[in-house]
Amino acid sequence: MTDQPETEPSVTPWSPALRMLTIGALVTIAAGAFEALAVATVMPRVSDDLGGLQYYGWAFSAFTLANIVGLTIAGSESDRVGPGRPYLFGIVLFALGIFIAGIAPSMLVLIAGRAIQGFGAGLFNSAIYVVVGRAYPPEAKPRMLALMSSAWVMPGLIGPALAGVIADYAHWRGIFLGLIPFLVLAAALAYPRIRTVPGTPNPDDRDWRRFGVAVALAVGTTALFAGLGASSLIRALPLIVAGGVVAWLAARWLMPEGTLRAAPGLPAAIACMTLLNLGFFGVDAFLPLALTEIRGRSTAFAGLALTAATISWSAGSWTQAHFSDKLSRRQVIRTGFALIILGCGGVTLTLFENVPVVLAPLFWLVAGFGIGLAYSGISLTVLQTAEPGKEGIATSSMQIAGVLGFGFGAGVGGAWIAALSDGDQASRSSLLYQDLMMIGVVVIAIVIARNIPAWPGGKARRESCEPANEVTVAVPAD
Repeated sequence: MTDQPETEPSVTPWSPALRMLTIGALVTIAAGAFEALAVATVMPRVSDDLGGLQYYGWAFSAFTLANIVGLTIAGSESDRVGPGRPYLFGIVLFALGIFIAGIAPSMLVLIAGRAIQGFGAGLFNSAIYVVVGRAYPPEAKPRMLALMSSAWVMPGLIGPALAGVIADYAHWRGIFLGLIPFLVLAAALAYPRIRTVPGTPNPDDRDWRRFGVAVALAVGTTALFAGLGASSLIRALPLIVAGGVVAWLAARWLMPEGTLRAAPGLPAAIACMTLLNLGFFGVDAFLPLALTEIRGRSTAFAGLALTAATISWSAGSWTQAHFSDKLSRRQVIRTGFALIILGCGGVTLTLFENVPVVLAPLFWLVAGFGIGLAYSGISLTVLQTAEPGKEGIATSSMQIAGVLGFGFGAGVGGAWIAALSDGDQASRSSLLYQDLMMIGVVVIAIVIARNIPAWPGGKARRESCEPANEVTVAVPAD
């Protein structure tokens, strides 16, 4: 009898050669997740303590605007010299920003700390995506992306609720300062392995122009947000016009050609990432505000809604990984967008007194599952369509698009809510209009998602998913 050749075992993120790298990366993501979820939960309490509803959105926008610069630098440098140095510098700066925010005597100092955090997070997050794109084989990438989403599960389970309890019974400052030891642990686990991932064999010169354009994008967006929040039209109009033009030109230069018109392929995927983050986080950032100030619930209850979305986000990501070779990527992403619309519509209804507020966490659970499908699907599309050796540029562009969406959702939403509210008390109508605008954004995303490749892996991937007795049509590789 003829011996059958042995089948090589498939490589997974938990294979011996990748195991420690996987653990280190996941601990880093989990540490960042604790901070992000905790801050979103306690910002109403921070705003009450330090004063100024007009600064509420800036606590999020400062993080994301600085994040743009960090992502740009880390993406380019990771391609040149490897992700080790961007990762380590990112952890150090993130810890410094947390310390400044934890001891902040005013909202402006806290915003400065958040900006330093954002820069550091941009460095280490971009480095980790480069590690996934360069160190993991194709068959392991979908599962690693799902694991990265799962790294939010434990922070999602206990982070918002724990943050609410600490804010209600102790002090919100402990939420910032208590995270620093976890960052030290994350660096100790991850850095020794990440530093071994190489850069491009023949690196190009450092692209100082790209760094400068990233700074221009952050400055232009800051001016735009400041103009939107200005009380005087004389001050607002120049800031809005000048900031908007600078931000538009800078974004157009930084993004792959065709992104601003959602051209088919990689540009459409990155454009959808912008709208995905804008629509989802434009509601998510103000959900605790709606639940605490409009419906009179505790900070801990507001954290429960964020926890629900975090858990279902991970479930959606794993579902996407399971069907990545079975269902059209475009179909999965558009389904995710539809679920986000359903979830956002539900939490909008809970602004009204005759709708039970206990439904808010359930509706946000649905939205979380939707973003899990869409976010992981878009990320995998970008990794599979990136030019070899340019994974850092591609993934940093994707992440810049994401943080721009988040920044606009929080920044414009904060200005809008402050303008339509009375003093430091948010109004129901301002939150209602904000939610409806964000639902419209996700509707637009569904439309342009038609330009995302259905099968980014090309003909071979699609044919492997077709029944053997059917005639297949050749699909050009994207």
